[in-house]
Amino acid sequence: MSHTVKEKKKLLARVGRIRGQVEALERALAEETECGRIMHMIAGIRGSVAGLMAEVVEDHVRTHLVDPQKNPGALNADAAEQLIDVVHSYLR
Repeated sequence: MSHTVKEKKKLLARVGRIRGQVEALERALAEETECGRIMHMIAGIRGSVAGLMAEVVEDHVRTHLVDPQKNPGALNADAAEQLIDVVHSYLR
């Protein structure tokens, strides 16, 4: 995944924030926090991971599927945008 190298700092920062969310969830579970709060925390983590996945997929599409210089059989740019929109919608 060479294309992730370009965004390495940003992706690692996102992973760090997700790690913080998971650690907060772990503390909340250890402290027997009420279930409603736990479920909200889990939903937040799920959203963060989905956002990370959407970003990596989008970069993958733009780098490996749309660039005609790297891939002579590249997708049409409009088709790629539609695919990216669908992925973002699905991962919300």
